[in-house]
Amino acid sequence: MATNEQQGEHEYIKEKYGLVRSLGLLQATALNMSNMVGIGPFITIPLLLASMGGPQALLGWVLGAVLALCDGLIWAELAAAMPGAGGTFVYLLEAFRKTRLGRVLPFLFIWQFIFSGPLEIASGYIGFAQYFGYFWRGMDPLHTRIVGLLVGVVAVVLLYRGITAIGKTVVVLWAGMLITVGWVIVTGLFNFNPELAFEFPPNAFGFSTGFAMGLGSAMLLAMYNCLGYFGICNVGGEVRNPERVIPRSIIISVVAVSSINFCITLSVIGVIPWREAMNSSYVASEFMERIYGGWAGSAITVLILWSAFSSVFALLLGYSRIPYAAALDGHFFRVFAKLHPRSEFPYISLLVVGILSAAASLLDLSSVISALMTARILIQFIGQIFAVHYIRKHRPDIERPFRIWLYPIPSVIALLGWVYIFATSGITFILYGFATVLAGLIAYAIWSRQTTGRQAI
Repeated sequence: MATNEQQGEHEYIKEKYGLVRSLGLLQATALNMSNMVGIGPFITIPLLLASMGGPQALLGWVLGAVLALCDGLIWAELAAAMPGAGGTFVYLLEAFRKTRLGRVLPFLFIWQFIFSGPLEIASGYIGFAQYFGYFWRGMDPLHTRIVGLLVGVVAVVLLYRGITAIGKTVVVLWAGMLITVGWVIVTGLFNFNPELAFEFPPNAFGFSTGFAMGLGSAMLLAMYNCLGYFGICNVGGEVRNPERVIPRSIIISVVAVSSINFCITLSVIGVIPWREAMNSSYVASEFMERIYGGWAGSAITVLILWSAFSSVFALLLGYSRIPYAAALDGHFFRVFAKLHPRSEFPYISLLVVGILSAAASLLDLSSVISALMTARILIQFIGQIFAVHYIRKHRPDIERPFRIWLYPIPSVIALLGWVYIFATSGITFILYGFATVLAGLIAYAIWSRQTTGRQAI
């Protein structure tokens, strides 16, 4: 039963954001894990193996898990202290509110989100279309794009409802995801051939520039697959007892999904030689087909498509709340602050993010993944690390119900990990990351001048 203090906080959130706190630990964990797994490992296993040229790329999963856990603790402290809708936007705004950065950084975050959020959702659309090709052999690029666009439309239609019905849908989709990954892992366990799985090429672990760059690429893919452990933070205004539920859901999600990703990859290369696996378009389907026959390949493909859709569904749910929160606080276009008159969800924000995501599904998968990661590392992930430090040192007025374990060690590890991934992403995507920030600063100068002028009038 809720205390008077909890009821008062519930009413405050309802009054400010117009949102209802109805998501518990089960729904929060389901939302995160659906964000994280989806179709990610099934489409990136070939890319991961190719990044380092062999099964030594599994090291990327391990280091990625360490980075995700350390970064997850940063999210947990910030989200428990500021459990509103919008995630990073709220954290940067509140942490630096008393400085000029409190106006600049939230704007830059929303700006980079416009470049990265739809790309992340689009990667799920692309992956869905890629695996759909298992049934539609010979599907040409045009048809692939049409499939991706249709998935985006369906996701928007299903999300065009209130949060209570959505919470139930998330759990159902999550259950389908668990069945999918469970079947692959158990099958791999009973058919595992260690000679295939650990057939390392010569000098697989010899340190060189190529090894360092390859490891950075493997970690980038690992973090892409882990993205979503913070999904519940974007709908923090709709979570019950957020100071306890959000940190627990983040930690459970990181540990569970990192283990799942590692085991799926190990299962696949223990059955399919890694040189074949790295060239497959639907490696999980071929994995099951090789063991059980065509019926199993078809069955796992259906389940993977289910997982892919659950992922984009959860992502679109969370990301549609970010422009909404920014607009509500006067840091983005006011039209995004509109709630649906009956079901009380940010429908304008949902439609805009949904349309941009569908459009981004027309791009190449590898480029989409690299671009979305480099676009958000500088402002979102590194920005939050400094936000935690600033709050601890300069904002004692912000209560922190959850505190990072062994601080500042996780923050240092997270900072070094993100810098390493950014620096090894390739010159094109490094420039893209910096260009996004530069363009955001120019846009901020224009927006700031316009808003100042309106305030003067």
